[in-house]
This record gives sequence, C-alpha cells and structure tokens, in this order.
Amino acid sequence: MESGMLSRTQQALIRESWRRVSCSPVQNGVVLFSRLFDLDPDLLPLFQYNCKRFASPQECLAAPEFLDHIRKVMLVIDAAVSHLEDLSCLEEYLCNLGKKHQAVGVKVESFSTVGESLLYMLEKCLGAAFSPDVKEAWIKLYSAVVKAMQGGWEVLPEGD
Repeated sequence: MESGMLSRTQQALIRESWRRVSCSPVQNGVVLFSRLFDLDPDLLPLFQYNCKRFASPQECLAAPEFLDHIRKVMLVIDAAVSHLEDLSCLEEYLCNLGKKHQAVGVKVESFSTVGESLLYMLEKCLGAAFSPDVKEAWIKLYSAVVKAMQGGWEVLPEGD
C-alpha cells in the first residue's frame, strides 16, 4: 500500500470528513449496512451469529452481535484514516481480514457494493460537505484498503 497515493489535500479531506462521521460510529455504520442490504440483499445470509439466520435486514441491524460487527468495521476505517501517511503498516492486518472474509463466504465482487454503501453513508452524513474532491479521496483510500484485503484471498481453482 503506497503511502504517497493520497495527496496532503486528500488526506486532510478524509480526516476532516471522518471526524464528522466518527462521532456516531454505530449510527452511521447502520446507514452503511442498511444501504448495503438494499443494494444486495443476498449478503444478509453471510451474517449469522450462533447459527441464527436473520429473517430481514432490520432484524440483523438490531442484533447486538451485528452492532458489534458494525463497530469493528468502523474501527477498521478509523485505523485507515489514522494511518493515511503510512497505510503499508496496515497491510498484514488487512490481508488477514481479507482471509477471514473469504472464509465466511464473502466474494471479492461484494467489496464494490460495500464501497458504494460507504460513499452513500458519507454523503448522508456530510451533506453538502461531501464534495467531488472528498468523494475522490475516499474512493482512493477505499481502493487501497480493498487491494490489501484482496491480498488475503486464496485463489481457488476453477470449478471448485
């Protein structure tokens, strides 16, 4: 992960926008995951706790275990924002996170939908402050995080 991929201006835009979002991580994380389930309802079955499947996105979003997951996702974003100058220090952690996601059945393609949901959440939280420059900076950061997570994906032979 190249630390020079984000300009100082982009880093500042990310930090400032995240400061506004991170004050209510669970509430804003619920916005992100609500959007995710709206865009791809087939992701809901990936979230099971104690072998319990959720009947609806609303049931999932209200479950204490899922709210813990939201907190963890927001902490990962917070870690990326905190290490904008040296994202490479997160590479091993993100690679392992990618392995965990693959192990529970997440497909690499789903990360584009998560990215759309992240941008949606940022736009809802920031309103007019979600400028094209802010959006571009977040797209760059998210792309770097996903690339590092994909490093943990094991390539499976076709047909398996």
